[in-house]
Amino acid sequence: MLTTFRYFLQGTFVLLAVSVNTILSTVLIFMLAVVKLIAPKGPARNAVTHSLSSVGEYWISFNKLMARFLYAMKWDIQIPDNLNYEGRYLVFCNHQSWVDILVLQHCLNRRAPFMRFLLKQELIWVPFLGFCWWALDMAFLRRYSRTQLLKNPELRGKDLENAARACEKLKHIPVSMMTFPEGTRYTEAKHKQQNSPFRHLLRPRYGGIGQVLYSFDEALDYLIDVTIIYPHGTPGLWQFISGQVKKISVSVRLLPIGAEVRGKDFREDPAAKKALKAWLNGLWTEKDQHIAGKTRLITKSGASKS
Repeated sequence: MLTTFRYFLQGTFVLLAVSVNTILSTVLIFMLAVVKLIAPKGPARNAVTHSLSSVGEYWISFNKLMARFLYAMKWDIQIPDNLNYEGRYLVFCNHQSWVDILVLQHCLNRRAPFMRFLLKQELIWVPFLGFCWWALDMAFLRRYSRTQLLKNPELRGKDLENAARACEKLKHIPVSMMTFPEGTRYTEAKHKQQNSPFRHLLRPRYGGIGQVLYSFDEALDYLIDVTIIYPHGTPGLWQFISGQVKKISVSVRLLPIGAEVRGKDFREDPAAKKALKAWLNGLWTEKDQHIAGKTRLITKSGASKS
């Protein structure tokens, strides 16, 4: 009973603190976004963009501070020392929960550049938030459905051109382009439905990744490959902020991106498509093996302690 009450108090405090911080940060972002909208292109707008990224990093830093309040939660983080805050990266991660985003921010904030996501073009019209996402240089992509392509074959390949335009401004600033290759959160039901060849992962999708690699071409420095493991089960957001998560294991690798997948039109070039699939499946095989090994190690360690 006392433990449940403690979780309730912790969760309520963290939720209120983060909510207030989010509101204040969003208001500040909105104000700076208005300045960015009217600022001339060049040094003036770049300065505002830098300030906006700083606000985003401050927001994450505050959330990270709140995580320290959850003193019972243990972090096992393995991260390379040579991440460059001024670099340009593609970021991969397995996807199990919305908590994954908070974990990524906790591990990479101020170690790697501010994370940006690929968003659907329609999301720019979300009241208030769409404007803030634009201000933070999120990449808005216009994609075409299968029906649209059948009716208008001339649209084929336009999604790659749209992606290239959306990412153009990001090629010239420090950036971490974040994507979840699985495209959805892992569940046993989805794993079974897909008949996934991986034990701990869903099948990776190459479309969004191919768009980033095509758009950035040589501008990307490295791949940041992140693997998140929740040893005691996949948590929900309330479990995380209330301190019910006992341990989170995070492994980060810095990997090269081969020339065979950079700047290739995988929609029209069968060889490029084959190379992209092989590269991604190879990385996913390594990630699956890492999760299996890490899980066995955690299980063995827990059994020895008991």
